[in-house]
Amino acid sequence: MARNQFAGFGGGPNIQQLMRQAQKMQEQMTKAQEELDEKVYEASAGGGMVTCKVSGKRELLELTIKPEAPAGMGGMF
Repeated sequence: MARNQFAGFGGGPNIQQLMRQAQKMQEQMTKAQEELDEKVYEASAGGGMVTCKVSGKRELLELTIKPEAPAGMGGMF
């Protein structure tokens, strides 16, 4: 009689169930990535002297540097 190769898994895994679960997780990850791709993220630095907007696809949409920033930043620019 053949021994169960998967005895350590509590009697053997149900491969079909594992595949369904993996497919469901992949679908959820795809949906989450699509939702993130649709968003716009905004950040600022230097007390608001520099701001930028970036899409969820990591594309720079807008970069704003206030005119007073170079003088106010101690010559960093």
